[in-house]
Amino acid sequence: MTVTSPSGRLTAYFAGSAGRRVSTVCAALGAFAIVSSGLAPSAVAADVQSKQWYLDAMDAEGLWKISRGEGVKVAVLDSGVNPETSSLKGQVLADEVPHTVSYKATNDYDGHGTSMAELIAGTGDGDGLQGLAPGAKIIPYRVVTSSLKNSADKKKTPEVADAITAAADSDAQIISMSFGSDIIDFDVEKAVKYAESKGKLMFAATGNDAETKNFIGYPAAFPYVVGVAAADKSGKVASYSEHGNYVDLAAPGVNVPLWCDATFQSYCPKSGGTSAATAITSASAALIWSAHPNWTANQVLRSLIDTANRDWPKDKPSNYLGYGLIRPKRVVTNSNINPGPPNSDPLSYENGTGVTGVTTSPSVSAPPSSPAPKNISGGATPAAVSSSNSSDNNTQLYVILGAVLVVAIGGGAFAVARKRRTA
Repeated sequence: MTVTSPSGRLTAYFAGSAGRRVSTVCAALGAFAIVSSGLAPSAVAADVQSKQWYLDAMDAEGLWKISRGEGVKVAVLDSGVNPETSSLKGQVLADEVPHTVSYKATNDYDGHGTSMAELIAGTGDGDGLQGLAPGAKIIPYRVVTSSLKNSADKKKTPEVADAITAAADSDAQIISMSFGSDIIDFDVEKAVKYAESKGKLMFAATGNDAETKNFIGYPAAFPYVVGVAAADKSGKVASYSEHGNYVDLAAPGVNVPLWCDATFQSYCPKSGGTSAATAITSASAALIWSAHPNWTANQVLRSLIDTANRDWPKDKPSNYLGYGLIRPKRVVTNSNINPGPPNSDPLSYENGTGVTGVTTSPSVSAPPSSPAPKNISGGATPAAVSSSNSSDNNTQLYVILGAVLVVAIGGGAFAVARKRRTA
């Protein structure tokens, strides 16, 4: 589907263990799934960092002069995180995972969780992926997705709700969830509310199925979870990125290299998806929180919303791009920025309104001729949906319990259909 609008998002499905619904994003409704787009067979090795186009677009070098994410911990709920890759050595705090949910947390069964962790906090050592917040640390939580085939592992791997609850009780300030499902799991919703009460900032992928089903995805659509859509190098929303009123922000997600599989032998350059966008958004929040350590989750999120790149009214978020493309540099470099009240939810209206459904047209139209930003650090946001990467949109959804992979562009705005938070 091609959408001439500044808003776009993708949806994924949650995969469950024994007794839970399990399926890929392209499968039946109700499965927790990891959503990655276009894991092409061709791979890149030593030059993988040259494929991370968004680092230059977001002026990562300029950001790192002020903040590298030091002092911030990010809980990554996914297929597990391999702490032995060259880019993650010393970055993964496995000892901080409670015993009750620690089963094989550092044994990644498909490479997706490790990719997300590297996009967030990878050091880039050994020619590995360079994380946007290399000073941050990762707390790994393994959850079940459809790509987990071993029945014994499924029974022992934590439920998504249990992992969220554990992350809420940890020292992690940010919870990154690159997975999703079209089924409402009330245990997950309860865990999300608990995490919000503990002051956590939660991001989740909206999904990569806009060209077929474009259903409402959870946990992205739950109140207190920020739904993230994917954009390409020009700032256009990906054609596969699911859309609706639960899309809050957009970030780079098209053609973002990820590990090809769990053998960790090579990276696939034309991957990405809303999962990657979610990880990049989580890293952006880590940079901001490190630069402003006294802020609350509400203030970090509000700063991302206020500085997002958009060419439509802020009070009328797009169903494809939400409040716009993230631009963390606008926050990190401004010591005088006003983050607003610490206890006021910046998405209280959306959360109170709830999910009103998904749609094939944006809530606010923007002319497809809108200019693309010269860099992700600023500029106008293009309105068109990216369809130039159709060969890369082989949506390989790795079904993880509650996993939707979303990649977001650092300087623009994208909107997706999602349930807004309740005040």
